[in-house]
Amino acid sequence: MARFFATRTLSFFPVFAVPMQRFLRLFLALLVAGLWLSAVPVHAQDGREFTEEARRQYNQGLREAGALVKDKQYANALVRLDALLATRPREPQARFLKGVVQTETGAADAARDTFRALTEDYPELPEPYNNLAVLLAQKGDYVGARAALESAIAASPDWAVAHENLGDLYARLAATHYERAAALDRDNKTAAAKLALARELLAPRRPAAAKP
Repeated sequence: MARFFATRTLSFFPVFAVPMQRFLRLFLALLVAGLWLSAVPVHAQDGREFTEEARRQYNQGLREAGALVKDKQYANALVRLDALLATRPREPQARFLKGVVQTETGAADAARDTFRALTEDYPELPEPYNNLAVLLAQKGDYVGARAALESAIAASPDWAVAHENLGDLYARLAATHYERAAALDRDNKTAAAKLALARELLAPRRPAAAKP
């Protein structure tokens, strides 16, 4: 199956830097006029492809749900997505967007389940692995987050977001151990210096000042 999140056929919400407790970067897909639909066939329950009209209606429903998510109307978006999933529960686009809504509304356990199920059904897609990794890292499961990011990179070796997130994850792990080393040996100036560098790497970046 072709990747339905291919960057050449889909526009995105900006990928944003999350706060310190969410130090990895989520990937949020903005569903726009059905360019991406040509890359992913929409199948009926019996495995046949939908008619052109059914494809158009499904695409329209996803665009509406995507617009609601962009406007932060999460409750309405969830109603729209659940209506789509009631008839086509395996379709990945609506499932991914539902995971985004669950993440944004604080339903972290449900979002993890959604993205994990997507990685099992569509292991060739890197984006669900990435968002699963962010949620696992929030929970403190850095080992699981690392495995998910490595799977994302295996699925798409040239996807920069996953590489950056994996680097940030290693930086966070390094900071944790440097902090522990500095606490155990307060005379260890090297560990303290490394801890400062790791914290600097993880600190939120301030936007550059505009030139006069």
